[in-house]
Amino acid sequence: MSENAEKAAEAMKEKIGGEPAVGEWFLIDQERVNAFADATIDHQFIHIDPERAAETPFGGPIAHGFLTLSLLTHLSESIPSDLPKLDGILMGVNYGLNKVRFVSPVPVGSRVRATATTAEVTLKGNSVDQIRNMTVEVEGSEKPALVAEWIGRMVFA
Repeated sequence: MSENAEKAAEAMKEKIGGEPAVGEWFLIDQERVNAFADATIDHQFIHIDPERAAETPFGGPIAHGFLTLSLLTHLSESIPSDLPKLDGILMGVNYGLNKVRFVSPVPVGSRVRATATTAEVTLKGNSVDQIRNMTVEVEGSEKPALVAEWIGRMVFA
């Protein structure tokens, strides 16, 4: 077992249940939605056809739910961390998700940001798994676009 991993796990456990850390706003524009549609071969009109989407209850095009989910990595980069410097990190990997819910749509042209709260920390040999409760907010909306339990794994020397 890595001493670096043990120290990191202890530091991260102190953050369990703390106040959510908040990231920066990020614009979801039609160009990004169209590029995601091309990359995933999901060209449903509610995402890429503003005229037809305007006739739906959404009132216009919306981002793909999986686009919003895929942006968690980028959105989380702007979330400040108050952890002390963690020594001996070899790499961090996306280990997966326990739960994801697409709560409300993300209208094209809106801005989103992520918040994170540490929910669980588990030491596993030379690695530490951290489960964070992630929320993606839409600016001006009371309901979040997405909530997820995201597992990150940090591997230590």
